[in-house]
Amino acid sequence: MSYLQLAHNEWDAAARVSRRTVLYNFGRTDQVDRDAIARLIASLSQVLTPGQAMAATAPPELAFAESRPLGGTHALDGLWRRLGIDAMIRGLVKDPRARERSERALFALVANRALKPSSKLAASHWVSDDVAIEGLPAVDDDACYRAMDRLLTMESQLAEQVYWAVADLLNLEVDLLFFDTTSTYFETGQADEPLARDEYGRRQPESKPQDGAGPVDTEEAAQQRGFRAFGKSKGHRDDLPQVIIGMAVTRTGIPIRVWSWPGATSDSALIRQVKDELKEWTLGRVVWVADRGFTSAANRRYLQRAGGHYILGEKLRTDSPEVKAALGRQGRYETLADNMRIKEVKVADADDRFVICHNPDQAKRDAATREQLIAQLADTIEGSDKLSGAKRAELRGRLSTKPGLNRYLRVTPGGLLRIDKAAVKTEEGLDGKYLLRSSDPKLSAEDIATGYKQLLEVERGWRDMKSIIDLRPVYHRLEDRIRAHVLLCWLALLLIRIIETTCNDTWSNLRLQLERLHVGTFTGPAGTFRQCTEITKPQQTILTTLGIAPPPRILEAAPPA
Repeated sequence: MSYLQLAHNEWDAAARVSRRTVLYNFGRTDQVDRDAIARLIASLSQVLTPGQAMAATAPPELAFAESRPLGGTHALDGLWRRLGIDAMIRGLVKDPRARERSERALFALVANRALKPSSKLAASHWVSDDVAIEGLPAVDDDACYRAMDRLLTMESQLAEQVYWAVADLLNLEVDLLFFDTTSTYFETGQADEPLARDEYGRRQPESKPQDGAGPVDTEEAAQQRGFRAFGKSKGHRDDLPQVIIGMAVTRTGIPIRVWSWPGATSDSALIRQVKDELKEWTLGRVVWVADRGFTSAANRRYLQRAGGHYILGEKLRTDSPEVKAALGRQGRYETLADNMRIKEVKVADADDRFVICHNPDQAKRDAATREQLIAQLADTIEGSDKLSGAKRAELRGRLSTKPGLNRYLRVTPGGLLRIDKAAVKTEEGLDGKYLLRSSDPKLSAEDIATGYKQLLEVERGWRDMKSIIDLRPVYHRLEDRIRAHVLLCWLALLLIRIIETTCNDTWSNLRLQLERLHVGTFTGPAGTFRQCTEITKPQQTILTTLGIAPPPRILEAAPPA
């Protein structure tokens, strides 16, 4: 009769023998509850990495070689293929010999952005040494760069094909289209040499850097811009060169396209290019939603072409007669959900509709911020009457560089510095408010306010692109590579958003579950054996929800080489 025990051997240095301690006695081997032991092993395996668990349970005739995560790339690749992006890329690559490898390399770079963002050199090592990707056991950085170059040549065609595939998969309705821009800076103090560019910021063929010799025509010089250039940074790094990136997003947060422009490009005219390029997609009736940087009269006229409409944020601190008239109108607010009050006001001789939105909580925050600024300004100018005129002028100059303080500063005819009580009163009337302008006569005031509020989806896209996908740092200096890098980030964000929308969970949570699905490699006299870890219930739920079949348990069983 035999018994099954869980024992621990420990070396006794003094006696120079190994002593065995029984930790648990399972009982007679013919009466052991093997299902209970299996559950115990499964529970203990949860504290191990998937690789450690596979190594611990490997049959004695096989040697455990390695373990790589498979679940994340399998889910991303399954969605990539469901959308048909693999076929799109292969169809757009002109060289038949490069189609398969270029598509796999591009998918690997997109998966790297979603799972473990890194430089392209590090991404090639990640593919070759750290992760399992179907059809791509290894790749080098040169192949990655060649694939990026090919991606840039198919940008517009691929973007349109991807959009229609996503629209078909998600039954996407593009009635509101949100557009916004951001900037990403480069940790270098040197901007790119100016090159001749078209109206959309693209390089003109055979353009060369200006050497500064001889006079330059003013109109031509206006089109001479470097790609990485100094400009107004949205990341508060005006001291570093940057590029501008724009993104169009649906009301459900799906990014349908991105654009890149030279760093010195202003926001104002960009939305016109975006409308022109998306017009070719025949999206139907679209209401464009954008923030205060795009509200010029020229933009408004342009967005109304071919029956289009807009919802735009207006600057509150402006000399615009329409804005002043709208803010001065009386009327009752209508209370909506999410602590929001709205009222539509009529402005004489204006074709547009104006909606004032008021958030009481934001009003309290604005008031608290203003009190802090006024207290800081009062401390700064206290005793300034005793300073000489030159010293007061110097202090005035320093304050003028701080917009928050300068807004409440008044200079008397005698040159004395005082708190501007009129400015304080004016600002009190703006607490918690923002003003919206819309050309659509059919939308209700609530629809206009709710639609503009959804512009936060673009901001969430920028936040995720910078924090989850790591848009920055950009490990490239060539313009084409930077543009291709932005496209890879867009494709990664697109896949992530579709997965989040479909599974109704965050990518961080989903990725954590998926990445515990590993594939282990074992070797032995019979050859090489590759097997997946047993799929868990959360992993099965994710893949089923996405319409993706789980990977087979046995991936490879090859005889010795």
